Amino acid sequence: MTQKIAAKIALVTGASRGLGAAMAEQLALRGWHVVAVARTVGGLEELDDRVKSAGLPGAGGLTLAPMDVTNDDAMRHLCRSIHDRWGGLGLWVHAAVHATSLSPAGSLDQKDWDKSLAVNTRATGMLIPMVEPLLRAHDGTALFLDDPRAGQPFFGAYGATKAAQMALAKSWQAETARHGPRVVIATPAGMPTATRARFFPGEDRAPLAHPQDEARRILDTLWGKTQIP
Repeated sequence: MTQKIAAKIALVTGASRGLGAAMAEQLALRGWHVVAVARTVGGLEELDDRVKSAGLPGAGGLTLAPMDVTNDDAMRHLCRSIHDRWGGLGLWVHAAVHATSLSPAGSLDQKDWDKSLAVNTRATGMLIPMVEPLLRAHDGTALFLDDPRAGQPFFGAYGATKAAQMALAKSWQAETARHGPRVVIATPAGMPTATRARFFPGEDRAPLAHPQDEARRILDTLWGKTQIP
């Protein structure tokens, strides 16, 4: 059964590059208005340029929000602004992530560890309560992107904090299964992103999926064409 999209307003956190940018671009090209959040102003401007240059009739627009998802006050103000302007959200895509360089657990850099906790885990725990009322208002969907690395050698900081993020998402998913908002967890294919390059330098990137293709696939499955793995 295909789920009805109640409001085509989307929030994409982590929208300046990689899959987050591809998701924001694809949503805008499909007629959504996207609130694109990221720290990198240049990446957001490039996203805006790509959407505008496509020149597709019926394309949506972008609201660029250059801010850090770990800044509670800024994110709270943004969510309030979304409520005041649109009344809620039809979709939240949480793609913001901090990827440390690979390191033995016994040699974790304290700054990298703290930033991984702040971006991958704490920010998610703070954003869910902020965004949930916006999604409830429009019968919306939250989409999380998994990358299961917990327990793999040298992935200590990233693997642990990403696993904690998924644990939060899965708890929220279980809690809201009956009354919403809908929470979906997708596992993208390997892509030639900056994040993956930090993990696998020198990897042959030719067989990897393009972020735009993965964004299309995930969005196509999100409302019922096929099941997201």
